[in-house]
Amino acid sequence: MADVIIIGAGAAGMMAALTAARRGKEVLLLEKMQQPGLKLRITGKGRCNLTNTSSLKDFLLHVGPVAANPQQPSPNARFMQNSFATFFNTQLMELFESLGVPLVVERGSRVYPKSGKSLDIFLALITTLERMPNVDIRKQCRVAGLVVEDGGAHGVRLADGTTLRAPSVILATGGMSYPLTGSTGDGYRFAKLCGHNVAPLYPALVNLVTDIAIPRDLVGFVLKNVGLSLIDAGGKRLCNLFGEMTFTENGIAGPIVLSASRSATAPLHRGEHITAHLDLKPAVDSATLDKRIITDLDQNGSRLFHDALRLWLPAEMVPLALQNLHIEYYKRLNQISGTERRRLLAFLKDFSFTLTGTGSFEEAIVTQGGVELKQVNPKTMESRIVKNLYIVGEVLDLDADTGGYNLQLAFSTGHAAGMAC
Repeated sequence: MADVIIIGAGAAGMMAALTAARRGKEVLLLEKMQQPGLKLRITGKGRCNLTNTSSLKDFLLHVGPVAANPQQPSPNARFMQNSFATFFNTQLMELFESLGVPLVVERGSRVYPKSGKSLDIFLALITTLERMPNVDIRKQCRVAGLVVEDGGAHGVRLADGTTLRAPSVILATGGMSYPLTGSTGDGYRFAKLCGHNVAPLYPALVNLVTDIAIPRDLVGFVLKNVGLSLIDAGGKRLCNLFGEMTFTENGIAGPIVLSASRSATAPLHRGEHITAHLDLKPAVDSATLDKRIITDLDQNGSRLFHDALRLWLPAEMVPLALQNLHIEYYKRLNQISGTERRRLLAFLKDFSFTLTGTGSFEEAIVTQGGVELKQVNPKTMESRIVKNLYIVGEVLDLDADTGGYNLQLAFSTGHAAGMAC
């Protein structure tokens, strides 16, 4: 006898439940796992970067696919303008502080609980919901499908054969990333079965796999203040980022790699060719760096090449340089030819390698793809295909950069549905 059934007790589902319940609605919140909010508890490496204090204009630039004009938001980002107008970062921060969770703003305008624990965000939501007399939370309750009659949603069918009815249904099942937390793509299947189009699904905010052999000592080493560009087979620059990255056993990872993966994951999974270009010295142009190298060669002529590489690179990078430069290990600097010097310059300014794939959904932070946004009302999150069905969070074709953007999407879409249902 609920007013609204919400499928999925993650960030978007709990926010939808809280919002609807505060409006006096009888809420039935269904979670298939033994405990709700499993993904929320581990987000941000257990610290929970729940939003970002950027202005709306800057925030939108981080949402959706990389736009042709990086100074203009993508159509996917513009979809969020209505829900952000009523529930954005300021309102989200005020909500959690009112629930007893002090917050702090850190580097990059990222907002975290002051305790540094994701658990505090989860507990604030779940304990509030558990205390509300008009909220019924059912755990280990697996939904098998939606009840759709006369073009509208009227409830859900459970795996045990039970039918639960309500005049509104909110689909908040999450994506496919971190499937052990319960995000196994159920929402996409439910949406498809009642007529929605689902954009292809890919792991996003994920490590990238390369064709280069990574020396063992380099695995886990962090490169700071480097530039990374991705170029497709047609020569189009997919992204150009600056910051930190690291090496894995089979590729690259770290903040700028995760962001870069959003523009690479779809073409890579389609089998398209993408080249990564790494600038190890982005603060200096090639001509200036070349002059510096010439000076270093002149002043250190008797040093052996493998030892002198420390003039330009951290020790951990030397084995990778040696295996790619093809310059004799014991050659002295005063014997380095002009061709070899230019090869060194190219390695420092434009070390290029081919990307061969991405990490799996098990490693991905979010899912790229989902229910097409043109089939959803951006003001209410109600489906344009099925009346009284609201679609929120990662089920939608919405993803964003790291930095608190994705959780804000979940909370804002959940809030919009909770207000409208």
